[in-house]
Amino acid sequence: MEIHLFGAIFIFSVIFAELAGIDAKAYSYAELKSATGDFDPSNKLGEGGFGSVYKGILNGNEVAVKQLAVTSHQGKDQFITEIATISAVQHRNLVKTRFNYLPSSFIQMTGENKLELNWAKRFEVCLGVARGLSYLHQESRLRIVHRNVKSSNILLDSDLNPKISDFGLAKLYDEKKTHMSTGVAGTVGYLAPEYAMCGHLTEKVDVFAFGGVALEIVSGRSNHVPNLPKEEIYLFDW
Repeated sequence: MEIHLFGAIFIFSVIFAELAGIDAKAYSYAELKSATGDFDPSNKLGEGGFGSVYKGILNGNEVAVKQLAVTSHQGKDQFITEIATISAVQHRNLVKTRFNYLPSSFIQMTGENKLELNWAKRFEVCLGVARGLSYLHQESRLRIVHRNVKSSNILLDSDLNPKISDFGLAKLYDEKKTHMSTGVAGTVGYLAPEYAMCGHLTEKVDVFAFGGVALEIVSGRSNHVPNLPKEEIYLFDW
């Protein structure tokens, strides 16, 4: 398995040794720099609190390369967690550490560049996400709660098949326990009430967030629209 993820040089040198126990191949900075055209702005696919994602070419394949910023909200431990988690699971509706560039995401379901999906395709997308979550919760040898299911973390391939991405906040859980108590992490607008208020974590946290994603797909509007009246900003309130 190959990693097409990259942290800033000072982070990369630290985490390289920690990847030794993970079934993954780490590319050098020079290789990723070459693959992305020296992280050319024209190859940038997106940007968030963790840094930027670039399109690149590795071994003849079009790939996405994640570059951590020095000021990243995703620290070293979270980065290692993401790599370890997605290296341990395999499903057609989950992004792999070796993943080809996926050209679309749910962000484009609204606004000027929104995707025009018929009802049959919307149903297939929802079903694919549900299958991916079911695998994480019940079928994988590791029981995993994603904790950050949201539309921008569901990527679509060229055939519009959904892939759940961004496992930086993922948690392993013991199915014999009713819940785990943990610090709240995730995205406002997708947080289950019992988790947001009490920190009680179960797989139902992902199910609640999936409901928000499904509602976005069905309604054709974003979960968060800040320029609407206060009572309509978040989709669940609307």
